[in-house]
Amino acid sequence: MVKIVFMGSPEFAIPALVGLAEQYEIAGVITQPDKPAGRGRRLVSPPIKVKAESLGIPVIQPVRLKNAEAYEQLAAWSPDLIVVAAYGQILQQNILNLPGFGCLNVHASLLPRWRGASPIQAAILHGDQKSGVSIMRMEAGLDTGPVLVQRETGILPKDTGETLSNRLADMGALLLLEALPDYLAGKLIPQAQDDALVTYAKMIKKQEGELDFSLSGVELERKVRAFTPWPGAYFQWEGGRLKVHQARVAAASGLKVGQRGKIDKLPAIATVDGWLVLEEVQPSGKKPMPGKVFLNGARQWMSGEES
Repeated sequence: MVKIVFMGSPEFAIPALVGLAEQYEIAGVITQPDKPAGRGRRLVSPPIKVKAESLGIPVIQPVRLKNAEAYEQLAAWSPDLIVVAAYGQILQQNILNLPGFGCLNVHASLLPRWRGASPIQAAILHGDQKSGVSIMRMEAGLDTGPVLVQRETGILPKDTGETLSNRLADMGALLLLEALPDYLAGKLIPQAQDDALVTYAKMIKKQEGELDFSLSGVELERKVRAFTPWPGAYFQWEGGRLKVHQARVAAASGLKVGQRGKIDKLPAIATVDGWLVLEEVQPSGKKPMPGKVFLNGARQWMSGEES
């Protein structure tokens, strides 16, 4: 039986690992180190580590994959194939060369569009009508390798980073399992990407979630959806952050950017070309709530403009 080492970290990687474990021998899993999270800064394990341990699969968490100890453990597992799904580190050439069948990546875009760290968010932010998954053979470059197979899905008007990620995770796992038998038998030949069509999705920083109301309402609504659940969209309100979980656009003219108002009994803020209507928000220290509920307790909402 083909022996596989799996590399991944977030929820996106779980369907692929589970599917592989049902049909192949998983020698081990490599994921990111535990990281502090929340107000108590408690160490939290990557979701893939939790799942792997529940399946009885050995896990290592090197800070840097190029560390000698990590490579030695990887080599000791003697993988025939390495499968990667949102691992978060670039593989060095010595690792790419290690397995006889190479390294395959489950990438959440229709390559060569949206190579890089945040393809799902980038697709929503840029108003793409479709997204998808690509199974590619990895090279030393960033998502530059040839593609085995792809499958696409439409981006729905209400899709968020979370809903699209969940759909692509399931699609990617299924596509990987469908493609592997032919790939391992030498019947599936990877096809080079068209470099003329390349776009890049940069890594998202937490502070990018702050909303800039000098942008258009459409751009801001996309940002709210793309950045759900992380890093989240927000703006400053009464000394804290007001997170925006759901929003929609309403046409208007003659408004001053940042002006606050009410639309259909919901809070709204003027953008450069209309209103951004806040359908669900979360004040600092509170749980998410409908915009109408927030407005009932926000007596200062109509008294000024958002800075």
